[in-house]
Amino acid sequence: MTTTRPRLVVGISGSSAPQYGIALLEALRELGTVETHLVVSAGARRTIELEARRDPGEVCALADVVHDSRDLAAAVSSGSFPTLGMAVAPCSMKTLAAVAHGHTDDLLSRAADVTLKERRRLVLVARETPLSLVHLRNMTAVTEAGAVVLPPVPGFYSGPRTIDDLIHHIAGKVLDQFGIEHDLFRRWTGPTREFS
Repeated sequence: MTTTRPRLVVGISGSSAPQYGIALLEALRELGTVETHLVVSAGARRTIELEARRDPGEVCALADVVHDSRDLAAAVSSGSFPTLGMAVAPCSMKTLAAVAHGHTDDLLSRAADVTLKERRRLVLVARETPLSLVHLRNMTAVTEAGAVVLPPVPGFYSGPRTIDDLIHHIAGKVLDQFGIEHDLFRRWTGPTREFS
């Protein structure tokens, strides 16, 4: 497929909080500035049903292109397929471990591995708490390999009023990593009367 828009790979793994990946896809669809290539793990399909109470097919319809997580021959499994990079939101500790150790037994981990080897931006919205030493060492390993670990830590300087505001803040922080302009949250410009 020929495209004039840059491509971004979005992965949703089986961690709790698939809302982050959904919000990211919704924002990208609304912006229309990049072509989204989605990989949803089997575990993520289940958490989408259980936690987001949405049909996984409905979520997949938000992407421009959807790749089967079992298809290691998909375009996003090759470094010759140009992309801006990849965001995994949320990123389970299983996926984090796979990326940290180059264990690419599914398309999600393979696409992430390709992103690293091609020196493209890889953003992992690692969702777990508390963190064990194993988790922390895996985060160090992926960071040393060039990834950005972006835990979904809420920010309150933008004056969130709803859970959706907190989710959009994280989606916006992910977009910032790729230089994609958005208005998902109010940026800090210094103290105002509201924050005094």
